[in-house]
Parts: sequence; C-alpha cells; structure tokens
Amino acid sequence: MNETNVTPHSLRAWLLAARPKTLPASAAPVMIGLSVAAADPQVSFKALPAVACLLFALLMQVASNFINDLYDYLKGSDDPSRLGPRRACAEGWISPRAMRRAIFLTVAVACAAGCVALCYAGWPLLLVGAACVVGAYFYTTGPYPLSYKGWGDAMVLLFFGIVPVCATFWVQAGRVSGDAVLASVLCGAVVDTLLVLNNYRDREQDRRHGKRTLIVRFGERFGLYLYLVLGLSACWFCLVFAVGGHVWAAVLPQVYLVLHIRAWRRMVRIRRGRGLNAVLGLTGRNILLFSLLLSAGFLLGAAGRGL
Repeated sequence: MNETNVTPHSLRAWLLAARPKTLPASAAPVMIGLSVAAADPQVSFKALPAVACLLFALLMQVASNFINDLYDYLKGSDDPSRLGPRRACAEGWISPRAMRRAIFLTVAVACAAGCVALCYAGWPLLLVGAACVVGAYFYTTGPYPLSYKGWGDAMVLLFFGIVPVCATFWVQAGRVSGDAVLASVLCGAVVDTLLVLNNYRDREQDRRHGKRTLIVRFGERFGLYLYLVLGLSACWFCLVFAVGGHVWAAVLPQVYLVLHIRAWRRMVRIRRGRGLNAVLGLTGRNILLFSLLLSAGFLLGAAGRGL
C-alpha cells in the first residue's frame, strides 16, 4: 500500500497501521488447526467456532500491530533511520491517544469473538485468550518488554504456533492430539522466519536502541542461518506425519523448501538495508504457502479415507 500523502486519522492511515500484509501469519495457524481437526475421524467440524477462532486471531494480530506501533514510538525506536514499513504514530498519521483507543476497541472485539469459541471449548479457552492479550501487551511494553530482551522468537513460536493451532483444534475436538502439537510447532517455526528477517534487517538500529534480539546478541551470521534452519526443520519434520498415515501432509510441504532456500539466498546476497524488504514479501508468501500445503495435505488424506 502506498505510504505517501497519508491524511492523518484517515481510513488509509488506519489500514497502514493495521499492516494487513502481516495477517497471513495469524490466519495460517488457525487454518492448520482446522485442517488437522478435519483429518481426525473422531472430530465433527463446527463452522461457527472456526470463524470465531479466525476472527480472534486476525483481530489480535491487528491489536498487536497497533501496540507495537504506539510503544515503539514512545520508546523512540522508530527514528528516521527505520528500514521497515513506516509507522503511523511516528509519522504523525495517528495520535497516541487515538491509537490507545483503537487498541482497547480491537482487543474488546477480539474477546467478543473469542467468547463464541468459549461456548464450545469451555473455561480453559478463557485462560488461552487472556494469555494472548497479556502476551500482545508485554511483547513491546511493560517493565520487561519481551521483544527487547531477546524473547521475541519464543513468543512467535508460542503465540503464532503452539497456542493458536492447538486452541483451534481444541475448540473443534475438545482435546489436543499429537498431530496438532507437532503441526503447531512447525507452524511457529515457519512464522518465526518473518521475525528473524525483520530482526536481521534491523540489527544495527536495534543495537543502537538497546533492543537485544537474538541477532543482536549472536550476530549477523547467526541470523542468516537461523532463518535457513527454521524453514528446513519445519519441512523435514513434516515427514513425521507419514508415520501416522498422513502421507500428503508429509509430502506437500516439501514444495515450500525450494522457495524458502531461494528467499534465503537472496537474503544472503542483499545482507543489509531496505533491499531486504523484498525478501520480507517473499517470506510472507512462503509462510502462507506452507500453511496451505500442510492444510491441503491433511484434507487430502481425510478425503482419501472417506472414499
């Protein structure tokens, strides 16, 4: 989306602040959780809670983007040297007061959607939803901002992998299966490539502002290979699904591997600067592709058993 000549507090300003290109990262785990549930012969698909899970995930992603926008601005991290997409508060498109109201409203609507799923899954889902809200807040702010202390990758693995995939499966099945747990970890690993690339691009700026990401702590070379290994591991561990009879779920995600390696090679060639934003787009596409391939694998297996 074009970021020039943005009118303050306009619809365009809010869309840029919401960062819609990041939404596939929150839709992917819900999609995977639903497909694993659909492949389980003991589970009956329920459409309404599925939609509720998706809405909760998308709205919490938007709320998290708003929170990061606001509190990175208040910390002074979004200075003119920023290499990533421009931020709404830093650019003056949205005032901090308006952003605070938007955060509250978005979280409230997300929780309303979560209450629909809660009716199907029981009180344990309430704890999951509360953890998501608390995690979104403490990721950037609070007395111990997790993303500034090197815990960002663990948060992605947890809240873009384990929690949403397993919670979505739980809403459908009333339990969690081994396939759901494995799929959740692999999903989190693939989504984390997006954060790794962001942190790799911003490593010099993060160092100046005291943001101690893993790449700031362990260096550029570590970041390059962390990106590669996350994608490789996710693909290769998909082969475990074949042991449980989900052959398509094991095979189809291997297509992602080719595109992941291509993106990594481009990352190696560019190494620094705004040119890495092109790799960011490729990485987002690859995340969506992985989730589609893995989901299709489980659904094809379920369809094959039904014939």
